[in-house]
Amino acid sequence: MLTISKTLYDQIVDHARKDHPDEACGVVAGPVGEGRPERFIPMLNAARSPTFYEFDSGDLLKLYREMDDRDEEPVIVYHSHTATEAYPSRTDITYANEPGAHYVLVSTADADDAGPFQFRSFRIVDGEVTEEEVEVIA
Repeated sequence: MLTISKTLYDQIVDHARKDHPDEACGVVAGPVGEGRPERFIPMLNAARSPTFYEFDSGDLLKLYREMDDRDEEPVIVYHSHTATEAYPSRTDITYANEPGAHYVLVSTADADDAGPFQFRSFRIVDGEVTEEEVEVIA
C-alpha cells in the first residue's frame, strides 16, 4: 500500500493538470530504507509529448546525486496519461527500473466517467505489474 500525504497527492495531481496536454513526470524522494514519500520533485518531460514521458538524462543524474547526498531514494516515480486510463503501458513497464518504488499514474483524461482524473499506484518488478491501494492522509 502507498501511504501519501494530502499535500504530496495534491502536488502530483496539480503537476499533471498543469502539464496537460503533455505528460507530466517526477519523483517523490524519501529517506533510504523507510519507504516514506517526503520530498516532491517535479521533473521536465524532455519528450514534451502527450503520449510519452522521458526524464532528461542530465536532470536525472543531478537528481540521483542530490538524493545520494541527502540519504534519499525514489519512493514514488510518477507520470500522467493524458488520453488513457491510469495504468502502466508496455513502455512504462519496460522502463520501470526502480523495483522498490511505487509507480503512480495520474490520468488527466476522463476515460471512464470516474471524474476529471484517476490517481493509481503500482509496483512494477521484473515486468510484473501489481496495483496497490492508496491511502491519502492529512
